[in-house]
This record gives sequence, structure tokens and C-alpha cells, in this order.
Amino acid sequence: MDEDLVPAGKIGDGALEAAADAAARQIPPLWPLSSSVAVNPFLGQTTQTLAETGARLARLGDTPVTMKRSWYRDRIAAGTIGEGDLAAALQASPHANAPANVMALRAAAAKERPEPGALPTIAELAARATAVDWPGIISDRFGLWAGGYLDQGQALWAAPRGRSAWAAWCAYATHDLTPEIMGLKGFAAFVADAPERPGEAVARAARRLGLTDAALDSYFHQLLLSLGGWAQYARYELWRAELAGGTDSTLLDMLAIRLMWEEALLARHEAAIGSEWAAVRSVHETPIVPSQDDVVDEILQEAAERAVQRELAGTLESVTPIARESRPAMQAAFCIDVRSEVFRRALEAVSPSIRTLGFAGFFGVSTSHRRFASDVVERRFPVLLNPAVGSASGGQDDADDDLATRYRARAKRAWGRFKLAAVSSFAFVEATGPVYVGKLLRDGLNLHHHAAPNDPAPRFEPELDLESRIAAAETVLRAMSLTDGFARIVLLVGHGAHVVNNPHASGLHCGACGGYSGDVNVRLLAGLLNDPKVRSGLAARGLVLPDDTLFVGALHDTTTDRVTIYEADVAANDHAADLVQIRKWLDEAGRLARGERALRLPGACHEGDIELRSRNWAEVRPEWGLAGCKAFVAAPRNRTVGRSLEGRAFLHDYGWRQDSERGFPVLELIMTAPVVVASWISLQYYGSTVAPETFGAGNKLLHNVVGGIGVFEGNGGLLRAGLPWQSIHDGEAYVHDPLRLSVCIEAPREAMNDILARHEGVRALFDNRWLHLFALDERGRLAWRYAGGLEWEPVETSAMAADLEDVA
Repeated sequence: MDEDLVPAGKIGDGALEAAADAAARQIPPLWPLSSSVAVNPFLGQTTQTLAETGARLARLGDTPVTMKRSWYRDRIAAGTIGEGDLAAALQASPHANAPANVMALRAAAAKERPEPGALPTIAELAARATAVDWPGIISDRFGLWAGGYLDQGQALWAAPRGRSAWAAWCAYATHDLTPEIMGLKGFAAFVADAPERPGEAVARAARRLGLTDAALDSYFHQLLLSLGGWAQYARYELWRAELAGGTDSTLLDMLAIRLMWEEALLARHEAAIGSEWAAVRSVHETPIVPSQDDVVDEILQEAAERAVQRELAGTLESVTPIARESRPAMQAAFCIDVRSEVFRRALEAVSPSIRTLGFAGFFGVSTSHRRFASDVVERRFPVLLNPAVGSASGGQDDADDDLATRYRARAKRAWGRFKLAAVSSFAFVEATGPVYVGKLLRDGLNLHHHAAPNDPAPRFEPELDLESRIAAAETVLRAMSLTDGFARIVLLVGHGAHVVNNPHASGLHCGACGGYSGDVNVRLLAGLLNDPKVRSGLAARGLVLPDDTLFVGALHDTTTDRVTIYEADVAANDHAADLVQIRKWLDEAGRLARGERALRLPGACHEGDIELRSRNWAEVRPEWGLAGCKAFVAAPRNRTVGRSLEGRAFLHDYGWRQDSERGFPVLELIMTAPVVVASWISLQYYGSTVAPETFGAGNKLLHNVVGGIGVFEGNGGLLRAGLPWQSIHDGEAYVHDPLRLSVCIEAPREAMNDILARHEGVRALFDNRWLHLFALDERGRLAWRYAGGLEWEPVETSAMAADLEDVA
């Protein structure tokens, strides 16, 4: 092939490396299925507005960032979005090319915007010229290679290890004849002659394609977008490496691979597509600027969110004081997860002597955990953090059971491989098929009951010294705003979900626990807080726990709304009667919660249907997960108690006055960790709804697991990231309203400004409206809206006269 395909572009020193790195950081990470967590698909665009992001993704991937305008028109016609919402959203727009007035905005909303039409890649230009689906061929061949290279143990015949992605692909592609059969003659030889280093391959391709500095960022980002979930998984590898202080080159290797295809196709078809490519290249060199259509869509989205915020303000205004006993019979601390809101409300309705709290589901225990009879390390903490401690289930007393369990697991794995092996699989069906009749009947009739996780009690490994244990206990209690008024029983409730035949099962577990259930974290914390030496140390620090207060770990199954109490972990003789009563309360609350959830699940008629769904192999919607999430509230529970937030709000207990005495460390923790995690959840649902082809996982009925890390929709192609269609749609209508999260915090605005000023990444989320921030006043009402630039504006609500109270 010729050295120069087109006139050489002008590329400055370091520009290629900088552009490749910038493009890589525009891609969101994708966690593997075993520990999947929600990820903000717009993570690389948080320094841009929604309109700017829309312009970028429309140009590079034909990807919308809002709903179709008919969605907004329907809400305007129904009065859900009012005139005031449109006017306020228009006034808040920072864009110079916004419509002149509400009338002009309405006129724009009345018309569907033109289809954006992404810039074509060279592969797409070649497909038009040759009638050969080169983008599909690239997706297929790349996916076949990547599925083997990135395999996490699913493949029976594993690909060779120890090579970089670039070296492994080059070795693979030199023997793959499919491209040549489809018309790309000499491709194997072209790959064989490629530079040994991917950076050199990128530089050569950029030169041969005639790219200039100005085109690199746009074009490189487009190529990585075209790799779908494969690029996102490589971004995960980079994320994980950088969090540990290292780096990873897989994503750069993938960019080099994708450029090789572009370079080869242009060399083969330059005569037919050279002029078109030159025109496309010139557009890549121009800045990405939002059009008025992009701005109109952003304003309509803002108006929809302001309408929902009005409803939320009304809910929070209707304060109904509830009399409380001096000491509750039980306190139950749940994860802030929106699914907990339903159960907490049901539990509080069962008895006025119950009080609930909300806290991040890993309960401040960032542990790398080994389950019983396992050497696999599970990172049971938010993915934004590094592990603080290690832990393992069981001890020396469990050594015999540990060994026996390992033997059974090995035998089961060996049996599974025998069933699936290339030769024995045929004879296996003939010889042992009848043995599986019983299992098929149990599974088909949903007769198999699944027990909650119940490993031996976890322990820190290595054991923490006393001072570290005291410090950890104090930090968690203060972060929970649980410093006095302790009940006899304090239940620490993690959560998980048990479903069958669901590759995305870990996505229903606790995101704050890294995609695992929260049982380990609550059991570790309960043991810590029950330790007499720790309690003595806490008393010296001003935190006195009553002698009769017992902390007990528990697990809430969000699919069945049943709660397992780990009472065997603690000495509960003096609290046996309390636990009997608590189990009754939990059972009644579960019944109420299931009854409420049954109204929202398609095909469920009453609360008894809920548990059956968790055992049904054919059920594509065992629960709704976090669909519908719209708000995050950090305030004392009495601001929301007794009011239904419909399972759509993250509820974090927080008392700013006691936090202010120590310089607002808890507020800073809330705004930089739980709020960010909640934003990832909210925006994953948002992205999967507005752009399901790009940011959604497709139809569950067509899923095939690949490499143990993700799913194909069908039998090959691009790895699909995000949420399955069935997680946001009930078959007739959306169950998730795509809304950017409204974060409502009862704290002084000055304290929040100080935190935003010190955390640029968090501030960007609010300044660019990926999140909305509100300050609650002393009566729990929405009083102030963050307007960006560390400025605030008063919120007008029906209960507010001219005088707005400042929480400071």
C-alpha cells in the first residue's frame, strides 16, 4: 500500500497522544456482569451542557440526548409542563441562540427536529461505494476477537494470555481471511506489516488519512464510539488501573485497531471515496457548536424537570408533624437506594415506635472481601473508591467446611465443563438427559426457593487495631447522623436481589457495594459497633451507646421485599423477644411493600405474585430496579416521613448542625460520593431511555453472554452496555421518565458552595445541569435553587410569601 494515501496532514508534537487520551476519556466505563454498576454514559461530557453534548453525539454517532419532541408536546398539552416551566427553563438557558421568547419556544417544540445524520466513517463511505457492509463486518470481526481476548472465564478454550490487545489482534488478524473474502484484498499482509507499537500505528494512520490537529479529537472519539461496549470495557480497565495508581493501554490499542481498518479501506477504495473523505475530514476540523435545535431540546428537557420539581416542592411543603416516643423500639438503617423508600415507609406505617434512617449501602465499610470457600476478591464498595480494609467469611473453626465446599465447587465446575465440551456434549445429552427431568420441572414451575446469602460471619483480614476500629465506628455513626437516641435494636439493612436466568442480576444488587449485595458490609459494621472496646473508645469521643443497644445486620431482598436478619452473628439472648417482634414487623412491612410494587409491575395482580416473579426463568421484569428515580434528599427523616415519594427518591439522613461543628465533613462526603453515585444511576437510566441504541443493552430476549463480561444482542457484533429495554419500558409505555436528578440538601448554601469550589468535577455536574441542586430551609421546603457559578436563586412555591428563610 502507498505510504501517503492523501496529502499529509499537519500534526503537531504530542497532539496525537493528547487527542487519543482525550478521546479515551470521552468514553464511559463498563463494569463486567459479575459486578456491574450503573455508569453515567455522559461521563466524558460533564464539562459540557446537554446541548453541547447533543451536538457532539449527533455529529459523531447520530445519538440523541433528549426524547423526541412529541414526548414534550404531550406533557405541554396535558398541562404537566406549564407556561411557567417553559419560561423559567428558557430564562435559565446559557445559550445565545435560544428562542427569543416562550412563543418561539412553543413554535419550535411543535415541529420535530430534523434527523441529525452523523458524519460517515471511512468504513461507511466504503460501504456506500461497494454495497458491502463494512461497518457490520468490522463489528463482527472485532467482536469475535475481543470476546476471546477479554474473556473472564466463560470460554472453554481460552485465548492466549500475556499479550497486549494490539499484539493479540495483529496475530489474530493476520490469519483471519474473512476481510479478504469480502473484498479487502491484502488485509492480512497489511496487518502483518503494521508497526509493533500501537502509537506508531496511530501516527501512521493519521498521516495517511490526512488528519490535522483540529480533526483528531472529533475523529478519534467517533471511532471509539463505533466500538460500542468494547471501548467502554477497555475504559473500565483504564479506570480501574488509574484508581490503583497505574495505567492500561487497551483502549489506545483498540483505537489503533480501528484506525487500521480505516486506513486499509481508504487505500483500497480511495478513487471512489477520496473526495467524500476529504469533505468529511474538513468537518471534523470544525468546532462542535450546538444548533438552535440542540438548544431547544435542552430547554424542553429543563422545563420537564422543573415541572417535576414543582411536584416535589409540593410534597415537601405539606409538613405533618408526627409525634415520636422518646426512645424508639427499633431503628433500621437502610441503603439510600430508591427501592428502600417503599419498604421504609411501609415499616414506619406498621408501628409508630419504628424509626428508619438512610445511608449509603456499603455502610462506610470499603472492603475487599473473600466469600466462604473462595479466593475471588469482591470489591464491596463504591467504584469511586479504593479498598480501605480486607475481609473474609469464616475462620479457623470453619476450615473443614471450607475445604468440603471447595471440593464440591470444583466438582461442579468440572461437571459443567464436561457438559459443554466439544466432544462430550453430544453424548452427555443422550446419556444423562432423563436425570434432569426433575430439575426442569422445578425450574419450569418456579418451585425452587432460593435462600438469602448466609456465609459464616465475616471478619476483617487482617484484623484492625483498636484505634482504627474506634475511628471507623465514629466516622460511620457521624456520617449516618446517628449519635444519640439509640433504640434497643438498631438494624443495619443492606440490600440485594435474587433472580434467575438474568445476566444483569448484579445490576439489581447494591451499587454502593460494587454490584454485590450488602450483607457483608452490614455484618462487619454490626460486629464493630457491638465490640465493648470500641464502645468504650467511642464514649471517650463523646458518642455514648447504651449498654442495651444491639446492632444487628440484615439483608433486604428488593425483589421479594423479604428481610433476613443475621442474628446468629450476635449474642442476642437479652434481645430475643425484641427480635421476635421485629420479625413480625418486617413481615408485615414486606407484605405492604409487595402490595404497592405489584401495582407497578406488568402482570402482577397482588402481593403474592411478587415472589413468584423472582423464581420465574421466563420473567424479564422481576422488579423495576431504580427505574423512576428523580430526586436525592439529604435531610433529617422527619422532612419526608409519612409522605409517599413513590420509590423515586434516594433518602440520606443528614443533620447539618452537628456536622457544622466539625467543618461539614459529612456534607462533603455526601456531595462527593453518594450524590455522584446517584447521578451515575440516574443518568444511566436517562441515557438508556433517550438513546437506547447507543446507551442501552437492547432486548433481553435476544441476549447472549460473551466472555462473562457483557452481552451481545444476537450472536455477535458490538458489546451492549447500559440497561435492557425491559428495564425502562413495560411493553406499552416507558416506566422511567428521563429526568436529571434533583438533589435537595438541608444545609447552608455557603457550606455547599465551599465544597463545590474545592471539587471541580462535582461542581461541573451542577454548573452544566447534569444534576439540579436545591437547598432546603428549616421547615424542609425547597427554598433555593443553585443557578451555577456558585450563585443561588430563590424558589417560588405556593407556601412561600415574600420572605424566604435562609437555612444559615
